[in-house]
Amino acid sequence: MAKAFNVTGACIPEEHYMVRLDERLREIRELVGAGKYFSVNRARQYGKTTVLMALERYLQDGYRVVLLDFQTFDAEKFRSGSAFAAAFARSFLRALRRDREEGSEAFRAALSRLRECFEGGRGGFGLMELFEELSDICAVSDRPVVLMIDEVDSATDNQVFLDFLAQLRAYYIRRSLQPTFRSVILAGVCDVKNLRRKLRPEEEHKVNSPWNIAADFKIDMSFSPEDIAGMLEEYDTDYGIGMDIGKMAHLIHDYTSGYPFLVSRLCKLMDEEIYGRTDGCETRKNRVQKEAWTEDGFQRAVRVILSEKSALFESLIGKLTGYPALNAMLRALLFTGRSIVYNADDPSVDAASMFGFIRNKDGTVVIANRIFETRLYNYYLSLAEMQSLDIYKASLQDRNQFIVGGYLDMRRVLERFAIQFNDLYGDRGETFVEEEGRKYFLLYLRPIINGTGNYYVESRTRELKRTDIIVDYRGEQYVIELKIWHGEKYNRRGEEQLVDYLDAYHKDKGYLVSFNFNKKKQIGVREIVVGGKTLIEAVV
Repeated sequence: MAKAFNVTGACIPEEHYMVRLDERLREIRELVGAGKYFSVNRARQYGKTTVLMALERYLQDGYRVVLLDFQTFDAEKFRSGSAFAAAFARSFLRALRRDREEGSEAFRAALSRLRECFEGGRGGFGLMELFEELSDICAVSDRPVVLMIDEVDSATDNQVFLDFLAQLRAYYIRRSLQPTFRSVILAGVCDVKNLRRKLRPEEEHKVNSPWNIAADFKIDMSFSPEDIAGMLEEYDTDYGIGMDIGKMAHLIHDYTSGYPFLVSRLCKLMDEEIYGRTDGCETRKNRVQKEAWTEDGFQRAVRVILSEKSALFESLIGKLTGYPALNAMLRALLFTGRSIVYNADDPSVDAASMFGFIRNKDGTVVIANRIFETRLYNYYLSLAEMQSLDIYKASLQDRNQFIVGGYLDMRRVLERFAIQFNDLYGDRGETFVEEEGRKYFLLYLRPIINGTGNYYVESRTRELKRTDIIVDYRGEQYVIELKIWHGEKYNRRGEEQLVDYLDAYHKDKGYLVSFNFNKKKQIGVREIVVGGKTLIEAVV
């Protein structure tokens, strides 16, 4: 059976195109060998289950590995300690089924005693008794026992889970006296080490997790350009496409920052949907595949992923209503360009990081990747409060005049924006533009390119009070800089920086929108040449 790119469930090496996990597994094995207990907490669809399943295989030669999934435990199993103990013991034995015959007589006898505890209806079988039996099993096992639990988020909001963690902690602390698991790995979105929960209704949320024994898990689970290239190389070998693997890998990484689901989804779209399946003619099929794995095919895939529904995006957008402070922080970051210090003690920053919205870049908060950033911009710009603004309505009236011969006339876009903005908001002050300028330009731009073009905001220039917007429209890229006028000297420096940026994009023409509060300013569009580059500047 031919391999495929997978975005549903764990990836299986024999069935799916995957990045190589060898180095990550080796690093995790070092933690296991050192007897560490730790959490693999990453955002949704970040490859946690795939890594755990691969790790289960990887550790088999030296350990007895028990991989459980708390998502299979229904709410009734967390009703009481005894209900949980019985469910855990049953799942534990099922996970060890294939190893049972390999063990010693003492090992098999210990497993049988555990089974008798819940099958025989023995009373008083709770967490304490469960861990006594588990300790006996670990004591007679010919190999160290490693416990891995996936989807621990399913259990975090109840006391039984905290009691379970407390037992793990107690045995970990006394491991020199009482046999226990060599290593325990908990996987989920939440960081169990910092679990916050109300124990009683009258209490504030408190940090009360017993998982403070856990070591830090610092292994990078995102995909590097080299990781992506290795996966594409296998695919290219299978189909003989002859794609530019290095270029495609860097394109995918630039837009996803290596977020595993986004990488796989873009690849799956290019493989299966961008130009559609063919009628079986091998020559036509190969030609279609080659066209899909180009920059144009990639941009088509980006447009699809930015508009389609998925569990990941529905979850992310859902968090915006559930966490108002997080929502406010993201809006400020996107539309004002305000620099936000990355402070893990800030609940909004902590939540945004946990859910995968943001990452830490040199001590400041940045959106995790271009796909998320553009998806968030699209979400906010589509809100009724945004689309009721006059600048958006003006764009809807103007938008048919900007496409000439199928291509975007960006100069005309800037000319009309300058007129509309000054007519509507020309009497507003500098503070208004600093807070709203980016939002109003994007509100004007989006209806013009919607459905045919993509855009993203270049985050590298936020701290310089400049915004570079990159627009891709039918294979053509437009680099647009938004800036606030701070005098002629500052303006010249901005022009020179844009020229450098155009060099990086191999472009001869760039665009500027300059928000100018000088009373003597001349509103309109001018064309200048700087460093051999043509710059089209709109002054508003």
